[in-house]
Amino acid sequence: MRPSAANLLCREAPHIVRELEQLGVRFDADRHGNLALGLEGGHSMRRVVHAGGSATGRRVVRQLSAVVVEERGVEVLEQARAANAWMSDGTCVGVVLEDGRAIRARATIIATGGASALWSRTTNPPGSLGIGLLIARAAGASLADLELVQFHPTAVTGVKGREGFLVTEAIRGEGATLLDGRHERFVDELLPRDEVSRAIQDVMDRDGVPNVWLDMRHIDPALFPNVVAALRNHGLDPATELVPVAPAAHYCMGGIVTDLDGASTVPGLYAVGESACTGLHGANRLASNSLTECMVFGKRAALAGVDEPERPADEPPAPSPIEPPSHETRMALWRHAGLSRDAAGLARLLDEPHELARLVGACALLREESRGGHFRTDFPATNAALDGLHAVVREGGRPAFERWR
Repeated sequence: MRPSAANLLCREAPHIVRELEQLGVRFDADRHGNLALGLEGGHSMRRVVHAGGSATGRRVVRQLSAVVVEERGVEVLEQARAANAWMSDGTCVGVVLEDGRAIRARATIIATGGASALWSRTTNPPGSLGIGLLIARAAGASLADLELVQFHPTAVTGVKGREGFLVTEAIRGEGATLLDGRHERFVDELLPRDEVSRAIQDVMDRDGVPNVWLDMRHIDPALFPNVVAALRNHGLDPATELVPVAPAAHYCMGGIVTDLDGASTVPGLYAVGESACTGLHGANRLASNSLTECMVFGKRAALAGVDEPERPADEPPAPSPIEPPSHETRMALWRHAGLSRDAAGLARLLDEPHELARLVGACALLREESRGGHFRTDFPATNAALDGLHAVVREGGRPAFERWR
């Protein structure tokens, strides 16, 4: 973990919550009108604000989108996709869209999400393929910590139309339990996600079954209306039935290397959110820290971006869209860079046609230890000599460990 990033987040997060409230976001409150704080995996105290139970992200985006469209100085381009950065003399001066349009900008901010849909089983939407990371890499930006991937323990499985649907960790924070095929508890549900996920996988392997069961029958459905409604709409009532769950790729701690203002290693190019790697999450993101990171570092990147100078620009290049991974590549990542990895499997990823799959394999091979979301069966212990070291891929090079200040 990067202590400076964590300190900054803790210092600025309360102000961001208040700013969001001023912009019209309504967070859940108790009967006295105070913010209702939630407890999630790996937390030692209740500290997370929610909006609509587990619908926080959706509520925040919906409200901020409504605010943005009212701003006269903001133009929203719908159904437009970035193909590559517009580079001029080593500096990013804008972006080129797939349809050939080029947009000049003093600062270009990549906020395209992560890469967890590279894995065949995922909680993420299909577009979360690390496209922003590859656009940044093609522009010369450094990437880091690509081996550190978090697998969420409780993604729905075996329910048609809801495969990979994430059942929020906050439900376990309110007392939901995980049961094996004999309907017996087998793990402390509020351990960090990597530990819970591997415990689930161990039970599935032991019993030869595709899932374990989440028991939330004693949880008030009104606390998590969107989860309950989504499951009921597909024929499963979590108030009376057990929910079949299994781990799925969920969140990438790695991404585009940035400083605490979101600036990448390429002048004029920024990244925020899951596209970025600030070092905040270390090797295993704590629940809900990512949304806070988006708000805190997103604001800092925007303020830094408007202070960028106007720069001269060469003619924009032709668009060169990123090719999506094949089904075989996604299966290979699940098989060789899933919850458990070893050198033999990771080495096979180095021959994959998709660049990001190769880079994940290279970073995971470099880290000969187990730490957070990265578990090596051939190196099951944590190596203290690697504390604080990040696997960084510089332009045109192989990953190497670096220590960040």
